[in-house]
Amino acid sequence: MDADAIVVGAGLAGLVATAELAAAKKRVILLEQEPEASLGGQAFWSFGGLFMVDTPEQRRLGVRDSRDLALRDWLAYAGFDRDEDAWPRKWAEAYVDFAAGEMRLWLHRLEASGAVSVRHRHRVTSLIVTTGTVDGVGGEILAPSSAARGEKSAREVIGELRLRAPAVVVTSGGIGGDHDLVRRYWPERLGTPPAKMLSGVPDHVDGRMLEVARSAGARFINADRMWNYPEGVENYAPIWSRHGIRILPGPTPLWLDGRGGRLPAPIFPGFDALAALEYIARSGHDHSWFVMDSKVFGRELALSGSEQNPDLTGKSVLGVVRRAMPRAVKPVERFGERGRDFVFAPNIRELAAKMNGLAGADEIDGVSLEREIAALDEQAASSAPSDAQLAAIREARRYLSDRLIRVARPHRMLDPKAGPLVAVRLWILTRKTLGGIETDLEGRALGGDGRPIPGLFAAGEVAGFGGGGVHGYRSLEGTFLGGCIFSGRVAGRAAASLAA
Repeated sequence: MDADAIVVGAGLAGLVATAELAAAKKRVILLEQEPEASLGGQAFWSFGGLFMVDTPEQRRLGVRDSRDLALRDWLAYAGFDRDEDAWPRKWAEAYVDFAAGEMRLWLHRLEASGAVSVRHRHRVTSLIVTTGTVDGVGGEILAPSSAARGEKSAREVIGELRLRAPAVVVTSGGIGGDHDLVRRYWPERLGTPPAKMLSGVPDHVDGRMLEVARSAGARFINADRMWNYPEGVENYAPIWSRHGIRILPGPTPLWLDGRGGRLPAPIFPGFDALAALEYIARSGHDHSWFVMDSKVFGRELALSGSEQNPDLTGKSVLGVVRRAMPRAVKPVERFGERGRDFVFAPNIRELAAKMNGLAGADEIDGVSLEREIAALDEQAASSAPSDAQLAAIREARRYLSDRLIRVARPHRMLDPKAGPLVAVRLWILTRKTLGGIETDLEGRALGGDGRPIPGLFAAGEVAGFGGGGVHGYRSLEGTFLGGCIFSGRVAGRAAASLAA
């Protein structure tokens, strides 16, 4: 044997699994097809939040939380409703137990851990199966590449790969970079998949290892569950193909479909992303719009991702405080200036004309839109507005931090002092694969008969973040990174036990 265990994929789940194996004194080979710059996978681009339960930080801020409350929220949001959800539901309960228990202390202890040795440019194309047991991998060695993180790397094959180990852990990610696969698994309940989508992940996130694992007998479940976002804009400085960035909006922008019709309550910005995605996909248009004034643009629009939030990733207190200022933070300002999906105008009718020019069709009726906004403006000063979105805005401002830096004070959108007006064209943005390889609570990959495949483990997004779909239909904030950590930890420890 070449090692005690082989881990396929150097994203967060793979690194955690490798760390667990190394801590158990096992010889580990960590394989990754991308160059060294891509170490850590999609975790690098993440906002970095972790779903944890009843922490000292929450209690200090007066947030009441408990294991039972967290599990209730998770199950309500997941909407588990099929036989395939048996293991995902067990994984959800196990993750919440972890998040409410040792997760915080365990993470603090790992903060100063050591480096991991990785074999980059090694692409796995098959799993070696001997008398029903997975005991190795086959594949190709790719030519060295100097591609930066997220960029396409060369695919020239310069050698063959064949390695043996009693345990193989697959942690290779999802399908979001392959739009053909996204469309293949797009569920009927969400309408027609858009002809145009943006990618929230690099091109190499292509689901290759899902098919490799299936060829070895692993069961891929909940393929129709994906977590794609309806608030994507084109990146003016793209790193990968169709590179999109997600807007994280406050509750105030007016959300319109491609024809200019307002999305129905309670589909407001920042509320139910899946409901918004379904509505837009069924609208007959690939895009939708946010319409707002400059006050709201400056206060309520943020961009997802570590590279768009240097104040948070750089731990700059001053930078975070600046978010309370009336003007937009620098990354949002730059998108407004350079992004092709942003238009500005002094009045609604000119704004509608620019929106139609951008769309290449007369879809937005400026007169009707002006009438809609004027009716809302009449309620802006009311302490008890009848409009559901205005009521939701006032409710959001009851939370101190949102009132200070996130949610604009209610005001008239057509007030010239709040101008100019802004419209942002939004596209569907591919991101997370919620289904995946079915696994038991030890991270063992299950076959079509429901039994573990000896020697094969899976964790992270390729396993639906645990069990083949721990999130069900919807994910709570902080559960993707948390799911990678937890499932990688479980699979790594189980693989270490097998390799004993």
